[in-house]
Amino acid sequence: MVRRTFTLLAALLLALTLVPPAHAAQAEIYVALGDSAASGPLVPNQIGPDFGCLRSDRNYAHLTAQNIGASTLRDVTCSGADTTDMYQPQSTELGDVPPQLDALTPDTTLVTVQIGANDVGLTGFIEDCLNLLPPPIGDACNDDYIENGQDTWRLKTDALRPRLTTLVSDIRARAPQARIFVVGYATYARPNGCYPRVPIIRADANYIRATLLYFNQMLAEQAAGAGAGFIDLQTPSVGHDPCTAPGVRWIEPYVPAAPAAPFHPNALGMRGFAVAVTAAVTGVL
Repeated sequence: MVRRTFTLLAALLLALTLVPPAHAAQAEIYVALGDSAASGPLVPNQIGPDFGCLRSDRNYAHLTAQNIGASTLRDVTCSGADTTDMYQPQSTELGDVPPQLDALTPDTTLVTVQIGANDVGLTGFIEDCLNLLPPPIGDACNDDYIENGQDTWRLKTDALRPRLTTLVSDIRARAPQARIFVVGYATYARPNGCYPRVPIIRADANYIRATLLYFNQMLAEQAAGAGAGFIDLQTPSVGHDPCTAPGVRWIEPYVPAAPAAPFHPNALGMRGFAVAVTAAVTGVL
């Protein structure tokens, strides 16, 4: 009886070793969508085939794909992209690139999308606030965005809400199996700034900070409403803003000290963002 029981158990264990687990993890097919905050302009190494997109092989999408062992990465992030470039070809200095949504396929399992800053003119907005001379000679920029008592930057942010909801829906239609994550933007200004190290005066630094907080909150709300995840990059990048020293900062100032576009992530920043993105997509937050 004991021998028969042992034989049956051995046979059962052998059978279990021959049958793969029903819920074995599948390697991700990952599509990264987004603008220059995701593509990594000037961060080594810049790669093709779409060289006009200024895309780095060390951006957070590539690093995350390595971290999670993705079987496929289709990184179509592109500098200068806005929400219209999800649907139609984007013109770059080195030629047109296909609509980003064309990278999605029915077998896609993971999508990150970081978009919207160019719709509202984020980079131009920050550059407008650069002030080489402090008041009273230099002018503050924050009041330039108030018209008839309303903050035009916030109005543009709110106008983007339905487009983001539609975008998530359209991603899901093309990639019904995919988990979708909207990625927020980093910390570009600390409270009160650090004039003259970064030549943005205190009032303008606080305005930039407040408007970016509002913008990221909008992204989080739209992601939640559309049933997508949201990845916060603002919180982990606190203490790594352009005011901090080289080797600490994740976002370069107007005159970069590391290979990166002004007010864009450097290689260290991309590594920090990859930690946040990896944690979010693997559920180990």
